[in-house]
Amino acid sequence: MPSTKYIFVTGGVTSSLGKGIISASLATLLQSRGYSVTIQKLDPYINIDPGTLNPYEHGECYVTNDGAETDLDLGHYERFLNRPTSQANNVTTGRVYQTVIEKERRGDYLGKTVQVIPHITDEIKRRIQLLGNTGEFEIVITEIGGTVGDIEALPYIEAVRQLRWELGDDSLVVHLTLVPYLAATGEMKTKPTQHSVQKLQESGIQPDVLVCRTEHDLGEDIRKKLALFCNVKKEAVVQSIDAETIYAVPILMRNQHLDEVVLNRLNLPIDDNLDLVNWKDFLYKLRFPKNEVEIGLIGKYVELKDSYKSIAEAFIHAGATNETKVKIRWIHSENLSKDSMEKTLGGLDGILVAPGFGERGFEGKLDAIRYARESKVPFLGICLGMQAAVIEFARNVLGFEGANSTEMDADTAYPVIDLMEDQKGLTRKGGTMRLGACDCALKEDSIAYGVYRRPTISERHRHRYEFNNQYLADFEKNGMIATGKNPDMDLVEIVEIPDHPWFMGVQFHPEYKSTVANPHPLFVKFVAAALKYSENENA
Repeated sequence: MPSTKYIFVTGGVTSSLGKGIISASLATLLQSRGYSVTIQKLDPYINIDPGTLNPYEHGECYVTNDGAETDLDLGHYERFLNRPTSQANNVTTGRVYQTVIEKERRGDYLGKTVQVIPHITDEIKRRIQLLGNTGEFEIVITEIGGTVGDIEALPYIEAVRQLRWELGDDSLVVHLTLVPYLAATGEMKTKPTQHSVQKLQESGIQPDVLVCRTEHDLGEDIRKKLALFCNVKKEAVVQSIDAETIYAVPILMRNQHLDEVVLNRLNLPIDDNLDLVNWKDFLYKLRFPKNEVEIGLIGKYVELKDSYKSIAEAFIHAGATNETKVKIRWIHSENLSKDSMEKTLGGLDGILVAPGFGERGFEGKLDAIRYARESKVPFLGICLGMQAAVIEFARNVLGFEGANSTEMDADTAYPVIDLMEDQKGLTRKGGTMRLGACDCALKEDSIAYGVYRRPTISERHRHRYEFNNQYLADFEKNGMIATGKNPDMDLVEIVEIPDHPWFMGVQFHPEYKSTVANPHPLFVKFVAAALKYSENENA
């Protein structure tokens, strides 16, 4: 079997240039040529994973099928490649050091002094090659978080240097950098890129490809200058101009021949079999929608939209499927009150109450759900949004005054949402929730069954609290039905209100599984319901 090829993606000059999107776009092009590709992310922070990080710190925490809490870039990888990632696709400094320290405590190093080199770098190299050693992938793309020169990233850069030496022609480095435009002089400046590459060279790494983020066309002179000063071939200087949507980036990279440059450098055949028909069809529908709906996203972290990245992307996928532009109205739940409902939520075609933790802004979510329920506006509640729908119904329909989740009120008289038994007594917060894919059995003649069109589904979870089954009979007798349950633990996963045009709360996170190739059916049907509501309102 041919050896696995490794592509390393580094970043320079500034953060947030889009290494994840470039990695995913390159992977998409290689996959479209028939290669088996995966992407992994190396994150320099010392947290074991982002599971305990506030979304304001790091954006959303993405969850894989096998229950890994990971960086949000893994969401991009899955959305572009349409294949699941795993624990092995996200590596943090915290996890690397934890493994090395545990080995030292067991005596695995036989009394040796444990050091960054070779012990930390060996562990990084082992994790980089885990996916390649499965035999499942021909190409592994490794994105290194942070910016070249960051002290936190030094062990990763050194591990890459060692691997380049060990792997030889089976590896390649793509360096993503910035070529800024100075309006005052009307010039594009290459010096930041030159310094960034010099910093990389000081660490013993020579990039093979430069991808240059820019607002203007680079032109031949700039390309020649970068090639000369950065020691790369001119055809390997690739420009990445700001795009109207991240989903246009694979096409832009294809136009720049990035995939061909990479395949040539790795000595891999370039067959004339590039298949981007479905991708271009998706882009066409995205760019030229026939309709428009406005959906309110009610959350407590809306100042940083990356906190709900997967939800926003799932709306893009579902919108294209419906040939409808989904305009999101970002609404902070702390700013909602009974008096401001009509002013804040009026005119919406759908309302989504987002996941989250803690009581801040929770009452605003309840008010928004009551508005959606009573005004017959299509509603979708995800995770805490589903739990809030249960609590709102308990208070305002069942008459359970003060009904709540024990997360918000440990002494509530009506704990309609409560901790699972195996969660009680836990003191460690990290990695102890119900995480990853779980099965859910659906009731026939329900909205959920109409969405999925099969009796059993599998969806990803990230939560501690559950519907309290001792109240289930009260809910179903009064019009809120449990239409999806976990068959192993008898946990309620989906609730619906049948006499509402479209009202559903789900305990799981459907947004994690939505991809360009397979938009999530729950979002597709929710957008369709919003479109129908809009047409009826405007008829």
